[in-house]
Amino acid sequence: MSILINRETKVLVQGITGKTGTFFTRDMIKYGTKIVAGVTPGKGGILHENVPVFDTVFKAVEETSAEASIVFVPASLAKSSIIEAIDAGIKLIVYPGENIPVHDMMIIKRKLKESSSYMIGPNTPGIITPEEAKIGFMPFFCYKKGKVGLTSQSGSLSYEIAYGLTKKGIGQSTVVGIGGDPVKGMEFVDVLGLFQEDPETEVIVLVGEIGGTDEERAAEFIRGHVTKPVVSFIAGRSAPTGKKMGHAGAIISEGRGTFESKIKALNEANVLVAEIPAQVPELVRRVLG
Repeated sequence: MSILINRETKVLVQGITGKTGTFFTRDMIKYGTKIVAGVTPGKGGILHENVPVFDTVFKAVEETSAEASIVFVPASLAKSSIIEAIDAGIKLIVYPGENIPVHDMMIIKRKLKESSSYMIGPNTPGIITPEEAKIGFMPFFCYKKGKVGLTSQSGSLSYEIAYGLTKKGIGQSTVVGIGGDPVKGMEFVDVLGLFQEDPETEVIVLVGEIGGTDEERAAEFIRGHVTKPVVSFIAGRSAPTGKKMGHAGAIISEGRGTFESKIKALNEANVLVAEIPAQVPELVRRVLG
Protein backbone atom coordinates (compact mmCIF):
# COMPACT_ATOMS: atom_id res chain seq x y z
CA MET A 1 0.00 0.00 0.00
CA SER A 2 1.00 3.64 0.36
CA ILE A 3 0.15 6.78 2.26
CA LEU A 4 -1.47 9.95 0.93
CA ILE A 5 -1.22 9.21 -2.82
CA ASN A 6 -1.50 6.33 -5.26
CA ARG A 7 -2.09 5.81 -8.98
CA GLU A 8 -5.77 6.74 -8.60
CA THR A 9 -5.19 10.09 -6.87
CA LYS A 10 -6.63 12.94 -8.93
CA VAL A 11 -4.19 15.86 -8.96
CA LEU A 12 -4.53 19.47 -10.03
CA VAL A 13 -1.69 21.88 -10.74
CA GLN A 14 -2.05 25.47 -9.52
CA GLY A 15 -0.01 27.67 -11.83
CA ILE A 16 0.01 25.05 -14.58
CA THR A 17 0.56 27.47 -17.48
CA GLY A 18 3.75 28.99 -16.08
CA LYS A 19 7.18 27.75 -17.13
CA THR A 20 7.76 25.74 -13.94
CA GLY A 21 4.22 24.40 -13.80
CA THR A 22 4.38 23.30 -17.44
CA PHE A 23 7.73 21.53 -17.04
CA PHE A 24 6.79 19.56 -13.95
CA THR A 25 3.29 18.77 -15.19
CA ARG A 26 4.89 16.99 -18.13
CA ASP A 27 7.27 15.18 -15.79
CA MET A 28 4.53 14.03 -13.41
CA ILE A 29 2.27 12.85 -16.24
CA LYS A 30 5.18 10.91 -17.74
CA TYR A 31 5.64 9.13 -14.40
CA GLY A 32 1.97 8.14 -14.31
CA THR A 33 0.47 10.76 -12.02
CA LYS A 34 -3.21 11.36 -12.76
CA ILE A 35 -3.22 15.10 -13.52
CA VAL A 36 -6.90 15.97 -14.05
CA ALA A 37 -6.89 19.79 -13.92
CA GLY A 38 -4.85 22.95 -13.88
CA VAL A 39 -5.63 26.36 -12.41
CA THR A 40 -4.51 29.70 -13.79
CA PRO A 41 -6.82 32.69 -13.16
CA GLY A 42 -7.92 34.22 -16.46
CA LYS A 43 -7.06 31.16 -18.55
CA GLY A 44 -10.01 28.96 -17.71
CA GLY A 45 -11.41 26.99 -20.62
CA ILE A 46 -8.16 26.15 -22.42
CA LEU A 47 -6.25 22.88 -22.59
CA HIS A 48 -2.63 23.00 -21.50
CA GLU A 49 -0.48 19.88 -21.88
CA ASN A 50 -3.83 18.25 -22.72
CA VAL A 51 -5.07 19.15 -19.23
CA PRO A 52 -8.21 21.28 -18.77
CA VAL A 53 -7.48 24.65 -17.13
CA PHE A 54 -9.85 26.43 -14.74
CA ASP A 55 -9.92 29.91 -13.26
CA THR A 56 -10.34 28.71 -9.66
CA VAL A 57 -9.61 25.68 -7.56
CA PHE A 58 -13.27 25.53 -6.56
CA LYS A 59 -14.34 25.12 -10.20
CA ALA A 60 -11.60 22.57 -10.88
CA VAL A 61 -12.69 20.44 -7.93
CA GLU A 62 -16.35 20.73 -8.92
CA GLU A 63 -15.64 19.58 -12.47
CA THR A 64 -12.94 16.95 -11.92
CA SER A 65 -13.17 15.83 -8.26
CA ALA A 66 -9.47 16.65 -7.81
CA GLU A 67 -8.25 15.64 -4.37
CA ALA A 68 -4.60 16.74 -4.36
CA SER A 69 -2.82 19.85 -5.57
CA ILE A 70 0.71 21.02 -6.28
CA VAL A 71 1.22 24.77 -6.20
CA PHE A 72 3.65 26.46 -8.60
CA VAL A 73 3.25 30.15 -7.72
CA PRO A 74 5.68 32.73 -6.28
CA ALA A 75 6.05 32.95 -2.52
CA SER A 76 4.15 36.24 -2.46
CA LEU A 77 1.06 34.44 -3.83
CA ALA A 78 1.50 31.17 -1.98
CA LYS A 79 -0.64 31.95 1.06
CA SER A 80 -3.75 32.84 -0.94
CA SER A 81 -3.26 29.89 -3.31
CA ILE A 82 -2.82 27.36 -0.51
CA ILE A 83 -5.77 28.72 1.46
CA GLU A 84 -7.90 28.57 -1.69
CA ALA A 85 -7.02 24.88 -2.02
CA ILE A 86 -7.86 24.21 1.63
CA ASP A 87 -11.21 26.00 1.30
CA ALA A 88 -12.00 24.00 -1.85
CA GLY A 89 -11.61 20.75 0.07
CA ILE A 90 -8.29 19.58 -1.39
CA LYS A 91 -7.01 16.77 0.85
CA LEU A 92 -3.29 17.06 0.07
CA ILE A 93 -1.47 20.25 -0.94
CA VAL A 94 2.19 20.28 -1.96
CA TYR A 95 4.15 23.53 -2.10
CA PRO A 96 7.73 22.99 -3.32
CA GLY A 97 8.71 26.67 -3.30
CA GLU A 98 10.91 28.61 -0.92
CA ASN A 99 10.81 31.97 0.82
CA ILE A 100 7.24 31.93 2.14
CA PRO A 101 7.21 34.47 4.99
CA VAL A 102 7.06 32.73 8.37
CA HIS A 103 4.00 34.78 9.30
CA ASP A 104 2.18 33.51 6.19
CA MET A 105 3.03 29.92 7.10
CA MET A 106 1.74 30.46 10.62
CA ILE A 107 -1.60 31.56 9.16
CA ILE A 108 -1.63 28.56 6.81
CA LYS A 109 -0.74 26.23 9.69
CA ARG A 110 -3.69 27.48 11.73
CA LYS A 111 -5.97 27.08 8.71
CA LEU A 112 -4.76 23.51 8.21
CA LYS A 113 -5.55 22.64 11.82
CA GLU A 114 -9.12 23.82 11.28
CA SER A 115 -9.50 21.63 8.17
CA SER A 116 -9.08 18.02 7.06
CA SER A 117 -6.30 18.94 4.61
CA TYR A 118 -2.66 17.92 4.73
CA MET A 119 0.11 20.12 3.38
CA ILE A 120 3.65 19.09 2.40
CA GLY A 121 6.15 21.92 2.29
CA PRO A 122 7.31 24.55 1.76
CA ASN A 123 10.84 23.84 0.53
CA THR A 124 10.08 20.23 -0.36
CA PRO A 125 10.70 17.92 -3.33
CA GLY A 126 7.21 16.54 -2.71
CA ILE A 127 5.90 13.00 -2.33
CA ILE A 128 6.23 9.81 -4.37
CA THR A 129 4.60 6.42 -4.19
CA PRO A 130 7.04 4.46 -6.37
CA GLU A 131 5.73 3.04 -9.63
CA GLU A 132 2.35 4.71 -9.04
CA ALA A 133 2.44 8.50 -8.75
CA LYS A 134 4.52 11.46 -7.70
CA ILE A 135 3.55 15.00 -6.80
CA GLY A 136 6.79 16.94 -6.97
CA PHE A 137 10.12 16.76 -8.75
CA MET A 138 12.06 13.83 -7.30
CA PRO A 139 14.19 11.82 -9.80
CA PHE A 140 12.11 8.74 -10.66
CA PHE A 141 15.03 6.31 -11.08
CA CYS A 142 15.90 6.51 -7.37
CA TYR A 143 12.77 4.64 -6.32
CA LYS A 144 11.40 1.10 -6.29
CA LYS A 145 8.08 -0.15 -4.98
CA GLY A 146 8.35 -1.89 -1.63
CA LYS A 147 7.73 -1.85 2.10
CA VAL A 148 9.95 0.91 3.52
CA GLY A 149 8.34 4.24 4.36
CA LEU A 150 10.83 7.09 4.12
CA THR A 151 10.47 10.66 5.34
CA SER A 152 13.12 13.37 5.19
CA GLN A 153 13.73 17.06 5.77
CA SER A 154 16.37 17.09 3.04
CA GLY A 155 15.39 16.50 -0.56
CA SER A 156 18.84 15.51 -1.78
CA LEU A 157 19.39 13.12 1.13
CA SER A 158 16.01 11.51 0.52
CA TYR A 159 17.03 10.83 -3.09
CA GLU A 160 20.41 9.46 -2.03
CA ILE A 161 19.04 7.16 0.65
CA ALA A 162 16.11 5.96 -1.46
CA TYR A 163 18.52 5.19 -4.30
CA GLY A 164 20.78 3.33 -1.90
CA LEU A 165 17.84 1.20 -0.80
CA THR A 166 16.75 0.62 -4.40
CA LYS A 167 20.22 -0.52 -5.47
CA LYS A 168 20.12 -3.09 -2.67
CA GLY A 169 16.72 -4.34 -3.87
CA ILE A 170 14.80 -2.70 -1.03
CA GLY A 171 11.72 -0.84 -2.21
CA GLN A 172 9.72 1.98 -0.67
CA SER A 173 5.98 2.29 0.04
CA THR A 174 5.96 6.11 -0.04
CA VAL A 175 8.67 8.76 0.30
CA VAL A 176 7.68 12.11 1.83
CA GLY A 177 9.94 15.17 1.85
CA ILE A 178 8.56 17.32 4.67
CA GLY A 179 10.86 20.24 3.82
CA GLY A 180 13.43 22.15 5.78
CA ASP A 181 11.60 25.35 6.77
CA PRO A 182 11.03 26.08 10.47
CA VAL A 183 7.26 26.34 9.99
CA LYS A 184 5.81 23.76 7.60
CA GLY A 185 2.74 21.67 6.92
CA MET A 186 3.27 18.00 7.77
CA GLU A 187 5.94 17.24 10.32
CA PHE A 188 7.74 14.00 11.13
CA VAL A 189 5.14 12.98 13.70
CA ASP A 190 2.33 13.31 11.14
CA VAL A 191 4.11 11.11 8.59
CA LEU A 192 5.20 8.59 11.22
CA GLY A 193 1.57 8.18 12.30
CA LEU A 194 0.46 7.44 8.74
CA PHE A 195 3.27 4.93 8.18
CA GLN A 196 2.38 3.24 11.47
CA GLU A 197 -1.20 2.79 10.25
CA ASP A 198 -0.22 1.55 6.78
CA PRO A 199 -0.38 -2.28 6.87
CA GLU A 200 2.22 -2.77 4.15
CA THR A 201 4.87 -0.37 5.46
CA GLU A 202 7.10 -2.65 7.51
CA VAL A 203 10.05 -0.36 8.28
CA ILE A 204 10.28 3.42 8.59
CA VAL A 205 13.34 5.49 7.67
CA LEU A 206 13.60 9.00 9.13
CA VAL A 207 16.20 11.38 7.70
CA GLY A 208 16.82 14.49 9.78
CA GLU A 209 19.40 17.19 10.28
CA ILE A 210 20.75 19.47 12.95
CA GLY A 211 18.63 22.42 14.04
CA GLY A 212 15.07 22.61 15.30
CA THR A 213 13.48 19.96 17.49
CA ASP A 214 11.54 17.91 14.91
CA GLU A 215 13.64 14.81 15.49
CA GLU A 216 13.36 15.01 19.29
CA ARG A 217 9.58 15.28 18.99
CA ALA A 218 9.61 12.42 16.50
CA ALA A 219 11.57 10.28 18.97
CA GLU A 220 9.00 10.99 21.69
CA PHE A 221 6.19 10.03 19.29
CA ILE A 222 8.01 6.83 18.32
CA ARG A 223 8.33 5.81 21.96
CA GLY A 224 4.62 6.20 22.56
CA HIS A 225 2.96 5.34 19.25
CA VAL A 226 5.17 3.50 16.76
CA THR A 227 5.59 -0.28 16.98
CA LYS A 228 7.39 -0.72 13.65
CA PRO A 229 11.19 -0.62 13.49
CA VAL A 230 12.63 2.80 12.68
CA VAL A 231 16.02 3.53 11.11
CA SER A 232 17.40 7.07 11.06
CA PHE A 233 20.20 9.20 9.70
CA ILE A 234 20.92 12.69 11.03
CA ALA A 235 22.99 15.06 8.90
CA GLY A 236 25.31 17.60 10.48
CA ARG A 237 27.64 15.56 12.70
CA SER A 238 30.66 17.64 11.62
CA ALA A 239 28.95 21.03 11.44
CA PRO A 240 31.17 23.70 13.04
CA THR A 241 29.69 25.27 16.16
CA GLY A 242 27.92 28.53 15.39
CA LYS A 243 27.70 27.97 11.65
CA LYS A 244 24.42 28.28 9.75
CA MET A 245 23.83 25.11 7.78
CA GLY A 246 21.53 24.49 4.82
CA HIS A 247 17.82 24.87 5.47
CA ALA A 248 16.13 27.74 7.23
CA GLY A 249 15.03 25.28 9.91
CA ALA A 250 18.59 24.08 10.60
CA ILE A 251 19.12 26.49 13.48
CA ILE A 252 20.57 25.42 16.82
CA SER A 253 19.41 27.48 19.78
CA GLU A 254 20.58 27.27 23.40
CA GLY A 255 21.83 23.70 23.04
CA ARG A 256 18.63 22.40 21.50
CA GLY A 257 18.63 20.87 18.05
CA THR A 258 22.22 19.67 18.25
CA PHE A 259 23.43 16.49 16.61
CA GLU A 260 24.09 15.00 20.04
CA SER A 261 20.62 15.82 21.42
CA LYS A 262 18.91 14.24 18.42
CA ILE A 263 21.00 11.06 18.53
CA LYS A 264 20.38 10.71 22.27
CA ALA A 265 16.60 11.07 21.81
CA LEU A 266 16.51 8.57 18.95
CA ASN A 267 18.64 6.04 20.82
CA GLU A 268 16.30 6.29 23.80
CA ALA A 269 13.42 5.50 21.44
CA ASN A 270 15.23 2.34 20.23
CA VAL A 271 15.79 3.80 16.77
CA LEU A 272 18.73 2.39 14.82
CA VAL A 273 20.89 5.35 13.79
CA ALA A 274 23.18 5.15 10.77
CA GLU A 275 26.52 6.96 10.90
CA ILE A 276 26.52 7.61 7.14
CA PRO A 277 23.73 7.46 4.52
CA ALA A 278 25.23 4.34 2.91
CA GLN A 279 24.67 2.42 6.16
CA VAL A 280 20.88 2.86 6.05
CA PRO A 281 20.18 -0.08 3.65
CA GLU A 282 22.27 -2.37 5.86
CA LEU A 283 20.27 -1.42 8.95
CA VAL A 284 16.96 -1.74 7.09
CA ARG A 285 17.90 -5.19 5.84
CA ARG A 286 18.83 -6.17 9.39
CA VAL A 287 15.38 -5.30 10.77
CA LEU A 288 13.56 -6.79 7.78
CA GLY A 289 15.32 -10.07 8.47
